[in-house]
Amino acid sequence: MRIVGPTGTGKTHQAYGAIRTLLAAGVRLRWEAITAADLYARLRPRPGFDSERDLQSLMRCPLLLLDDLGAAKTSEWTEELTYRLINHRYEHLRPTLITSNLTTDTLRAALGDRVASRLAQMTERVTLDGDDRRRTRPAA
Repeated sequence: MRIVGPTGTGKTHQAYGAIRTLLAAGVRLRWEAITAADLYARLRPRPGFDSERDLQSLMRCPLLLLDDLGAAKTSEWTEELTYRLINHRYEHLRPTLITSNLTTDTLRAALGDRVASRLAQMTERVTLDGDDRRRTRPAA
């Protein structure tokens, strides 16, 4: 599932809600959630850390929530890393929840045609509309 919409419309909340629903229904599986920015920071090469092993773990994770895809600054390295992760999950039919503020065209420009194409085929798009919930005050 790919949940898209403006900032603050509840995309992350809905994605975690989907995971909670699975767990409440008795589905037991290992899952991991990470923002795209944290993914890139976590896998940045550094001495004494095997980022390839960590990437392989995310590739094989039974359920992955990749939050805020396209929000982090992109580079050739982040584009390649995103492609490798998405492509592996695509080829191995691994369930993946994606949230993003970006439209399909903007996502394609930010992450490349190969990633956007795979996401279009492997996910069902759900669009959330509305005001930024973080900026609106609840009625008194």
